[in-house]
Amino acid sequence: GRNMIAMMTGAKRYILSPPNACPKLGVVTSHRHPSYRHSMLNFGRVTLLDMEDTGIEMSEREREWLRVSGEAPTLSTVLKAGEVLYVPSHWFHYIISLQKSAQCNTRSGIHKEGNPYFGGLKEVVECVGEGDD
Repeated sequence: GRNMIAMMTGAKRYILSPPNACPKLGVVTSHRHPSYRHSMLNFGRVTLLDMEDTGIEMSEREREWLRVSGEAPTLSTVLKAGEVLYVPSHWFHYIISLQKSAQCNTRSGIHKEGNPYFGGLKEVVECVGEGDD
């Protein structure tokens, strides 16, 4: 549903992608998998793909998925103490803690129609199927 995130203290980076980016995000589509509807990718590594000696080991499969996900539309922002971030229904988000932090979230309803440009529930269901929830 719609998600409002208030940062009480500290800071986190939020990387957001619209519903129609789902096929490029490495989202787990198996309903029985504990990470169903979540990505197994570490999006913090996308910037390392073009670097030679990072000291971080990545399999070729992870590299390929990160290349694909690097083509997905994203919006990145740093949420700091006293700020509020609105995440629309069905948007994907990846969070990187930048400091010790505390946040408060609230959700309200689901916007099923989506947006003609960004997509919505329909695009997510086409990507991952309908869950039992």
